[in-house]
Amino acid sequence: MSANTTLHLHHDGVSVVLDVTDGLLPAVVHWGHDLGDVSADEAAALITGGIRPVMANMMDEPVRLAILPEHWTGWTGRPGLSGSRHGRAWSPKFTSTEVRVGGEVVEGHRQVDGPCVVEVDAVDEVAGLSLLITVELLEAGVVRAKAKVTNTGDDGYQVDDLVVALPVPQLASELFDMAGRWGKEKTPQRREFVVGTHLREGRRGRTGADAAGVLHAGSPGFGFAEGEVWAVHTAWSGNHTHYAEKLASGAQVIGGGELLLPGEVVLANGDSYESPWLYASHGVGLDAVARRFHRWMRSRPQHVERVRPVTINVWEAVYFDHRLDRLVDLAERAAAVGVERYVLDDGWFGSRRNDHSGLGDWTVSPDMWPNGLGPLIEKVNELGMEFGLWFEPEMINMDSDAARAHPEWVMATGDRLPVESRWQQVINLGIPECYAFIRDAIFEILAEYDIAYIKWDHNRDLIDAGTQPEGRPGVHEQTLAYYRLVDEIKAAHPGLEIESCSSGGARVDLGALERTDRIWVSDCIDPLERQQMNRWTTQLVPPELMGTHIASGASHTTGRLHTLTFRAASAFFGHLGIEWDLKQASEAEMAELKAWVAEHKRLRDLLHGGDLVRIDFPDQTMYGHGVVAPDQSRAVYSFADVARSEVISRGRLRFPGLDPKTRYRVTPLLLDFPPHTRPPAWWGVKEDRSNELHYISNHLPFPLVPTSDRPGVELSGTALSLVGLEQAPTFPEQAALYLVEKV
Repeated sequence: MSANTTLHLHHDGVSVVLDVTDGLLPAVVHWGHDLGDVSADEAAALITGGIRPVMANMMDEPVRLAILPEHWTGWTGRPGLSGSRHGRAWSPKFTSTEVRVGGEVVEGHRQVDGPCVVEVDAVDEVAGLSLLITVELLEAGVVRAKAKVTNTGDDGYQVDDLVVALPVPQLASELFDMAGRWGKEKTPQRREFVVGTHLREGRRGRTGADAAGVLHAGSPGFGFAEGEVWAVHTAWSGNHTHYAEKLASGAQVIGGGELLLPGEVVLANGDSYESPWLYASHGVGLDAVARRFHRWMRSRPQHVERVRPVTINVWEAVYFDHRLDRLVDLAERAAAVGVERYVLDDGWFGSRRNDHSGLGDWTVSPDMWPNGLGPLIEKVNELGMEFGLWFEPEMINMDSDAARAHPEWVMATGDRLPVESRWQQVINLGIPECYAFIRDAIFEILAEYDIAYIKWDHNRDLIDAGTQPEGRPGVHEQTLAYYRLVDEIKAAHPGLEIESCSSGGARVDLGALERTDRIWVSDCIDPLERQQMNRWTTQLVPPELMGTHIASGASHTTGRLHTLTFRAASAFFGHLGIEWDLKQASEAEMAELKAWVAEHKRLRDLLHGGDLVRIDFPDQTMYGHGVVAPDQSRAVYSFADVARSEVISRGRLRFPGLDPKTRYRVTPLLLDFPPHTRPPAWWGVKEDRSNELHYISNHLPFPLVPTSDRPGVELSGTALSLVGLEQAPTFPEQAALYLVEKV
């Protein structure tokens, strides 16, 4: 019995109208603004109203585009399912057999108010395939979809590709996604949505520093607050695709899925393959799209509930120098400025005195740690901090006991080892014995020591990633094994937090974030670079899940020198941390650092629970962004000079997202440690120039002293968002932060 159903799903300002009539696969009739109540007659009219007329030299029947696009319908774009039985059954024709909403079988028209799950079963008995398509409308109006194909035939069916796609109107004439590289992730790029395919393939075996991240299609010139935007994200941590496709007919879609290597998935009778979730968000402006992602993630049961502890990671302070006295000294200095979590990075295990050896040997080094990690952990806990530890479970050095004992565990194809990267190879977690070895080693460390946090790294691309001796491709199984290993560890250790790090930001995706508690935005914590990277990572990830650390004065990755004010201001909004040898900090710097940590703690409920706002400036030498409390009672904004402008003043700063009818007081934050700036009149402060020699000798800004009882100014939300306040002129690579509070 074929399904014959229309559905209207709507929640939080979003509507999705699905057509599952005449036994065809589900098609999206509308995805976008909420349509209110939609009757059966209106749903039918929407379907009819979207049928394209047949023109000359086209198919004699109108081409119908399903969520899983099908070649047999006349669709000449990318099909949703590509595969065959040795060249047969390569163009399946599915018939829908049942539609379920929340597990209940439905027929006819159904309107669903609020989050829901729709499942559609379909079969092609000739091809010997069955199909399950799932569409969910989630909290915050986020949509997600996936497909699952099952082989019901007698012989093997090779799956080459399985993607889902969502239609977007021709109003969406521009595309926007990300690029990047190591140390400069999340570089935005924009182009026209033209006829053809904009295909972003990730073949690195991990998400990649150059990943598309979120692929947007929007109306001309869309920005943070303007223009209608539709966006998708493929939630998969291995090889993957995002694509936008426009046919000569005018039909256009955005979609994605896993990128399968040749022969990677061959289904025996009864076996199934399921695509990753494709997440989708719609709104007016990029901020609305991002806020839907953030609000949905915050609604998940596994989302971090506790406040984000201020963290110190020791890597850029000590590197491989794991002398206990030095690490204890760093812990004492960190505790003194208010740090709450201490993370010991690479170098604690096996023969790991540098990055040439030891990966795969997850036992505490008796040479560096003759008494184990206990003395350091006890000291860290005694100072009131929890302890975290670095692992790289998916990697192996050839100079390791594990590689010498089991060379067959190294991922490889042909008769050769893959080209090395950072002197390491990939250990094959798809082999059950190898998986158990790594899992048990981690479990032993967690059983012996009080570890509250794992920094989980992944420092190379998967090249020639096959399973020895045949060399069959293994990226798909490796990705699933990564998920399974994290899930096992978390299940056995409730409360343990895990950070997803991959050469920095090369594993930022919702597959990883489904099971981890934070991502490392980038190995580069140069605050100038982080201004851009943090700005665009928030297009998908809420600030509380983004590791943003205060760097040392000289950047480890760029060599640039920056003031502590700019370093701290650039890290302030995320999951705050420090990556700095505090023994090198002056007394004044320690006092300022302590003040920044205290201010972050005072405001982190707002910083990590508010709504993101970003500000478009015609002059790209300035970045502006902020977070506004859900009830609009408070907000924090940052305005950063990222380069020198050709004009002295860029005009008034606007403060979006506030309640128009509410009156607010705007005050600059941390006036005791101002950026290099001449304060504008509305700040209500002046420079204390009583010690010119101090300024000249230290090249520091003059201290600021109040000129009135209360610094700042009071204005309505309307005035602040539409008119604004004159900026504080600063040197390049400086930032000023403002607190806005309801009065």
